[in-house]
Amino acid sequence: MTKNLSLLAGIWVLSLLVPFMSFAQERTLTGTVLDETGTPLPGVSVIFVGTTTGAATNFDGQYKLNIPEDASQVKFSYIGYIEQVVELGAQSIIDVTLQPDADQLEEVVVIGYGSAKKDDLTGSVESIDTSKFNQGAISSPQDLLTGKIAGVNITNGGGAPGAGATIRIRGGSSLSASNDPLIVIDGVPVDSDGVAGMRNPLNTINPNDIETFTVLKDASATAIYGSRASNGVIIITTKKGTRDGIQVEYNGTVSVGTPTGQIDVLSADQYRDLMIKQYGEASPEVALLGSSNTDWQEELMRNAISTDQNISVAGRTGILPYRVSFGYNNSNGILETSNMERYTTSVNLNPKFFDDHLAVNVSAKYVNVSNRFADTGSLGSAIAYDPTQSVKGSGDQYDAFGGYYTWLDADYNPITIAPSNPVAMLNQTENTSTVNRFIGNLQFDYKFHFLPELKANLNLGYDHSASKGGTYNPITSAWNYNITDPTMGGSLSHYDQNKTNELLDFTLQYDKELGDHRFNVLGGYSWQHFHQEQDDWWTNARGDSQADNPNAGTYAFATEYYLVSFFGRANYTLKDKYMVTATVRSDGTSRFSENNRWGIFPSAAFAWNIGKEDFIQNSAVVSSMKLRAGWGITGQQNIGGGNYPYMPTYIYGDERSQYVYYDPNTGKMIYPTIRPNGYDENIKWEETTTYNIGLDFGFFDDKLTGNIDAYHRVTNDLLNTVPVASGSNLTNQLLTNVGSLQNQGVELTLNSKLVQTGDFFLDFGVNFTYNRTEITQLTLVDDPDYAGVKVGGIAGGTGQTIQIHQVGYAPSSFLVYEQIYDDKGMPIEGAYVDRNGDGQITEADKYIAGDPNPDFMIGVNMRATYKNWDFSMSGRANFGQQVYNNVNSANSNLNGMSVSGFNSNRTADVYNTMFQTMQQHSDYYVQDANYFRMDNIMLGYNFNNLAGGKYNARVYGTVNNAFVITGYDGLDPEVSGGIDNNLYPRPRTYMLGVNLSF
Repeated sequence: MTKNLSLLAGIWVLSLLVPFMSFAQERTLTGTVLDETGTPLPGVSVIFVGTTTGAATNFDGQYKLNIPEDASQVKFSYIGYIEQVVELGAQSIIDVTLQPDADQLEEVVVIGYGSAKKDDLTGSVESIDTSKFNQGAISSPQDLLTGKIAGVNITNGGGAPGAGATIRIRGGSSLSASNDPLIVIDGVPVDSDGVAGMRNPLNTINPNDIETFTVLKDASATAIYGSRASNGVIIITTKKGTRDGIQVEYNGTVSVGTPTGQIDVLSADQYRDLMIKQYGEASPEVALLGSSNTDWQEELMRNAISTDQNISVAGRTGILPYRVSFGYNNSNGILETSNMERYTTSVNLNPKFFDDHLAVNVSAKYVNVSNRFADTGSLGSAIAYDPTQSVKGSGDQYDAFGGYYTWLDADYNPITIAPSNPVAMLNQTENTSTVNRFIGNLQFDYKFHFLPELKANLNLGYDHSASKGGTYNPITSAWNYNITDPTMGGSLSHYDQNKTNELLDFTLQYDKELGDHRFNVLGGYSWQHFHQEQDDWWTNARGDSQADNPNAGTYAFATEYYLVSFFGRANYTLKDKYMVTATVRSDGTSRFSENNRWGIFPSAAFAWNIGKEDFIQNSAVVSSMKLRAGWGITGQQNIGGGNYPYMPTYIYGDERSQYVYYDPNTGKMIYPTIRPNGYDENIKWEETTTYNIGLDFGFFDDKLTGNIDAYHRVTNDLLNTVPVASGSNLTNQLLTNVGSLQNQGVELTLNSKLVQTGDFFLDFGVNFTYNRTEITQLTLVDDPDYAGVKVGGIAGGTGQTIQIHQVGYAPSSFLVYEQIYDDKGMPIEGAYVDRNGDGQITEADKYIAGDPNPDFMIGVNMRATYKNWDFSMSGRANFGQQVYNNVNSANSNLNGMSVSGFNSNRTADVYNTMFQTMQQHSDYYVQDANYFRMDNIMLGYNFNNLAGGKYNARVYGTVNNAFVITGYDGLDPEVSGGIDNNLYPRPRTYMLGVNLSF
């Protein structure tokens, strides 16, 4: 640990040391900026009018800057407060008290196709900005949001650089279709299917460029997005230039990621002892043992140094506010060979013309990402590989395999069913990708001169990605060895993908206030086109064609779909107390037949601003309170099965369906075949109805604020795979609309400003979520004999599953036998409870032993400042979820230690069971996976008003994934999907950073 921190500190000092030079004595201006309560305001812009000289106040609200010779006025500006301009004269000290701007304070929430005053919101909407983001080693946007919002569960897909995440809002609403929320980036809804070669589609955005996340959770807020909104909506807005002058900001970090632990497997000595007990000292199995003591997991892992550098320039030139940023990230994974290198560029231009009647917003984001993906199968091999063998073999017979120790048969050929050398799997696998992606939009917002209450908005968006990549294994890779001709072995694959998303949105909005009445009406049209082309090929390492299998060598396709929509929204507010909102959207998609192409998605909501009633306004306890109720219907048109699930389509057959013909003149001729796919011409979108009631509140002058929501959501026309009669529809299984699902829950958010003094500030936030999902129907008619749909494939055998979609239970519930234990608490092999009492153990005795979905989630965060110091931490907890430990179930049976000429290691759990054979379907392996994870801890120090007030600097250190408290036996209780197998370990990351602004 000390060595890692010393190395990190050395790198950080060398790369981030910033010299500050002394400046000649100049006339200076100092002062303090306070809010209306006398509390210091940090981050206030202080600038001399007509110049580029300015500064920002520190955490104590203080500023200091040199006075230019031609300066005559000083401007103080801060979001949410009325701007002040003060005559300079001969003053050297100017203290200012800023007054709140009520209009600015309320206009902070971005919603679908516009923005709204926070007090006017009627739906379940939560927004967080940069002041509330998670801190630390942030490489992906979702890391900023994790644990911050009630009802939003983000599970990272492991610790690989740039790893994606599973995002669920209120538990999801589907079984077979997508459960991902709709992501809207600066007004452009992006394709949720992602991009080839990029684990995480959100990696398009540099986290340093993000200004706010807005999460729309209930249908009254999301229905404006219609057939894509059943799983909620996340709206991301990026930073823009707003202030006068020029503001340059640099942020640089260096970090070291370290492994947090290992799977508990037998050491070499333990393995030798157990082998002798199992097979006998003179057995041929024991004779296969080597003389080494190899920790295979340690051979794969490393301390990974990463760096992240970002610079931005923001300001205003004449009528042109602008912000330009550049970012570079080089992230190494703790698994050897894994790496992500990312370059990002972002441009935002926001000029206004014609006396501010025409606002133009230009937004452009470009990313170039290069990845090398480590072979995560090596993690499974590291668990099972014989610890008595060395990484490199000692004989000439291993030269054909790069010198790596390999299990060989009597003819020195690899044993194909044996685990592969884990180190060889990493070093002999080159899985790389390069992705270029551009997301941009041009938006015109025009306020009519003759009717300023009427605005027209035209939004033109474009999203294009080009990715290419592939995997190369040399002829020396044992798992691709060609016994007949070794020079024809190995493997080489490649893909090229191009995806385009084109958008045109047009809206008209009328906003009018008449006395106590305020009306806001919006109508719009949207057109979106998604197109994808992809070309794949694969062959041996030499690149020779697969002459005997033409279908296996190439695969190319193009696909597209359109979405056309008409939508409207009406808001009515009476006396700023009573609010009604109604929306409707009509969506048409080319993914369905003409009979099902169009759908209508309405919503309605009501809110009562109780805090503005006379009987509340003078309360010393209640400072604000608003009651909300909403209803709405949304859809899901991202149903899987491609873009043409209602049409008969064809696919090339494989080598088993080729027609081989021997021509006497030309010799062997091979003709490929094509086969039809099953389809459902009546397939349509899933439809979700949501009811929501909520209360927003503030107490003690808003020192304690929060909200509570309760919801009930029902999805009908749920897609499910059902059997069809043999010989019909070209398939025996068909995806069709037959089911229903419901979930319900409660969300509570609390934020408190515990301490507010001149030098010390402390706030604390916590959010609670309860959610349960239940399948209520899976067939068209009530069929008591229909068990459900088995899902959740597991390692340890072909075709084995451990989960099921079953009526009356949560999706992906674990279907297992109930284990019987002896009087010492040891599980008895093959002994299960006869739950139906028929005297035999059959499939009918299996039961539901839990599910991978948490019942309760808690997020906590704390932030404190004292003078120039700042400290923050955030964590989260999940309760009521189960995980199936597939690592143990596939690697803890005694008779698996030696099979057909090779040996395999076991996990230490073998001592707890002493099973001879695998007992994969025992509930012994379904374990509670409750946990609390401290996501990040940060400590920083601010150097303000350096070099005569021209510079501000901040240095900070963070620890990400600081610790986990859990009773789960596996490596990590946070497992997406609930089956623990080959998870890329999440590192603990120590980071040092510096922020400079001038």
